Amino acid sequence: MINAKLATQSHPNHQTIVKLSEKVAFGGKELVIIGGPCTVESLEQMEIVAQKLSTASVQALRGGVYKPRTSPYAFQGMGESGLEILARVRAHYNMPVVTEVMSISQIEVVAAHADMLQVGSRNMQNFDLLKALGQAGKPILLKRGLAATIEEFVMAAEYILSHGNPDVVLCERGIRSFDDYTRNVLDLGAVAALKQITHLPVIVDPSHAVGKRELVAPVARAAIACGADGLIIECHPEPEKSVSDARQALSLEDMVHLVNSLKPVATAVGRSISEAIGAGLQPAPIFCAA
Repeated sequence: MINAKLATQSHPNHQTIVKLSEKVAFGGKELVIIGGPCTVESLEQMEIVAQKLSTASVQALRGGVYKPRTSPYAFQGMGESGLEILARVRAHYNMPVVTEVMSISQIEVVAAHADMLQVGSRNMQNFDLLKALGQAGKPILLKRGLAATIEEFVMAAEYILSHGNPDVVLCERGIRSFDDYTRNVLDLGAVAALKQITHLPVIVDPSHAVGKRELVAPVARAAIACGADGLIIECHPEPEKSVSDARQALSLEDMVHLVNSLKPVATAVGRSISEAIGAGLQPAPIFCAA
């Protein structure tokens, strides 16, 4: 038995709803689809992404501005200027944004610009960061560590919950294995287990799980079929030119096709995908505005 006093279900119908905005919430009947590039590269890039995704059934934008990279010489993100880009796109298209926070010192500035703070796989057991996020006042997207057990994952969420923040969404993104054909091994069994063990919403990151764009759509559909409350997927206007994770990024057109393909799967398991936030609206581009 996992000794998590706050994260575990008290009864079968115990389900927390985590609100991302007035119209977007995790854990209900409607699935939440988050899309966007691995890294914020420019205002024009994010404008193109938001304009396309706001007319599809994508409820929120993702984009990294502080990037944990294996190599210290790789691009580390745009920092605060990237946050300002996210905030402008968020306001212009009325789409909530999700971005990663890597340290306690970044929490205040990220929380001022984003609707949800992401804890990446490498920081799942950064307990001081988790404690501080308990006081952040914003929903937290907690990704599973690359070699974390289900119990360790749940207990990481417990740190955030026990320090005052009830709005935690779990994210299965694959675990490290001996097989390197896919980037990681997507543990859909963990998704089903977490839905029984905890009352927290659970979403899946198929992009980091498989690492190859041609595999993203099939495992995304499988994730919804096994009970995930949503997905976070990487897409880019020109995937091959992405400054990070280019191999796994979908084109914007493929992202729209994928979301449409999820709708019958969602219906089959008693879920739904909401209409596009920007359906019928065509706001003037930010970067062309006077």
